[in-house]
Amino acid sequence: MSRRRGIMSDALKYEFAKELGVSETVQQEGWGGVSSRNCGNLVRLAIEKAEQAMAQSSGFEPDS
Repeated sequence: MSRRRGIMSDALKYEFAKELGVSETVQQEGWGGVSSRNCGNLVRLAIEKAEQAMAQSSGFEPDS
């Protein structure tokens, strides 16, 4: 069974890591050193950004 390729680029993941303050951990230990809580926060941030981009492209403003 082949492994799926990620949808997000490494640059985008690293940008989110910087935004959440875990980029130093990623640099020193790799993605395996990031806690599961922070990984969840990275996923949540990625979803929020994707929703914002979709709303902007459709002209819809979601309730915040």
